[in-house]
Amino acid sequence: MGTKIIDFHTHILPGIDDGSRDIDTSCRMLEMAAEQGVELIVATPHFYASRDRIEHFLEKREHARNILSDKLQNYPLQIRCGAEVAFFRGISGAGKLDSLTVEGTDLLLLEMPFGPWEASDIDEVETLIEDRGYRILLAHLERYLDLPGNKRRIRELLELPVYVQINAGSLTDWRKRGRLVRMFRDGRAHVLGSDCHSLHRRPPNLAEGRAVLEKKLGREVLEQIDSSGCALLGI
Repeated sequence: MGTKIIDFHTHILPGIDDGSRDIDTSCRMLEMAAEQGVELIVATPHFYASRDRIEHFLEKREHARNILSDKLQNYPLQIRCGAEVAFFRGISGAGKLDSLTVEGTDLLLLEMPFGPWEASDIDEVETLIEDRGYRILLAHLERYLDLPGNKRRIRELLELPVYVQINAGSLTDWRKRGRLVRMFRDGRAHVLGSDCHSLHRRPPNLAEGRAVLEKKLGREVLEQIDSSGCALLGI
């Protein structure tokens, strides 16, 4: 079985978070993704433990998915549900996290805090991996690289057996491109996501990031990304 082009981070389900506002927007986003060759989309609506109960979140996600599922037959791609789980202190001991992993896997897309990290935060991620048995996929790591005072914590985090997702759009930013290309070259970044939210503000754009990587590193890096993505999802 060949590899698939996978978008690992999307807000494409309608009406559940700050992503797609309705079914028409979602369908157009699906069309855009398909036109770019995407074959599998991981739907990752935001989950904030401080705002929502897991049960309520899952009900909303299932409702949004059911609305969209009838339209999927019109597009040559599949959807798997997960969540973009915002880190919170105490997450390593939280129950019901299994229901937030990407369907059929133990892969948890984790959004780290946008402020200074504590040593205990890194310890919690380690506990999720070592004691709870989750594989952790760090969402859009590039957003944290220049947070003041966090360089040491980022290094500590990347010493753990974590996987790194980079937003495709960040590769089109000349200020970030060089560092991110080197991360893929050196095997420190693993998969891409569009982090798409709408048709115009952060639209589906996986192809743009892939084009940058192909130009800078060659077709082989795309093959490695696709292979890594399929391995993460067990396909």
